[in-house]
Amino acid sequence: MSTRTPTHPHTAEDEGGVDFTASDGLRALLTRLHAAGPGAWSHDPVAAELMAHTAEKYEPLARKHGLDPWEAASAAFKVMITRAAREARDPWAVITHAVRITCIFEERAQGLLCSVHQARRPHVSAFHDPERFSDRENPLVDYHPAFHITDPHNHDTGDAETDSASAGSDGGGRGSDRACMSAGSAAEDAIALFTLLGWEPATARAGVEHVCGALTKTGARQAAYETLRRDKHARVLLDIPRRSWTALLRALLGNPHPAYAATSTGRGVLRRLLIGETLSVLLRDDDLILTISLAAPGHHDHGGEGS
Repeated sequence: MSTRTPTHPHTAEDEGGVDFTASDGLRALLTRLHAAGPGAWSHDPVAAELMAHTAEKYEPLARKHGLDPWEAASAAFKVMITRAAREARDPWAVITHAVRITCIFEERAQGLLCSVHQARRPHVSAFHDPERFSDRENPLVDYHPAFHITDPHNHDTGDAETDSASAGSDGGGRGSDRACMSAGSAAEDAIALFTLLGWEPATARAGVEHVCGALTKTGARQAAYETLRRDKHARVLLDIPRRSWTALLRALLGNPHPAYAATSTGRGVLRRLLIGETLSVLLRDDDLILTISLAAPGHHDHGGEGS
């Protein structure tokens, strides 16, 4: 009668008493399984113990990358059946290195919503994970370079207000007349917008016309903005408080910061009118309405009184 004690499922020893948790034992086991043929992994009880031990061994690494332990074990199995693992001086080192790399790219693939094969490519893994527009406090379109584009215009300066205003003074042809009428119409609509939002008609007209005149002289919105922002003499003559004057410039010419160049905030009322937006469209812009109405001269004097 045999006195051999049966191997416990968790003793991590081969049928010959070799400990597969050590490099020599693992190498011997992998060599035996390879010699036994493809079906050995499915029917050999020691192979099952090896895989259970592998899942336990790489569980912390898998959890670190948001994976199931058996996903790491699966990656380890793909390495174990290779010649490189069987013949390595330290098979566990080879397997651990491969599993770590696989876990890293499995995590990247899940974040990038692509296959692991694609995530391993540098030109794909260089991208950041997809984000919803609502995931950030500030809208992505306000600052991301991918959205910093300008509207195509067939003008020399690239500034719609300047080109339209200057086209009216070149004295030539039907196109110049149309441009002049467009600039004049935009100015009148801007005056109407400010008047509807609580500005005195005379103040609104004086302010808008002064800005349009400065815009024609300087030739660019940003230059006009910087010139007018420091023009204390004009503000005193127009009798407009500094807070209201700054809001008027921002609303008409747009925010000069490059990050807002392709947004409604960056274009400003005059440019938005020139590129086809109507007064009714502007009146649906809540941010613009609040900016103009709260900056109306005398508004702060009334405090929080209801309308």
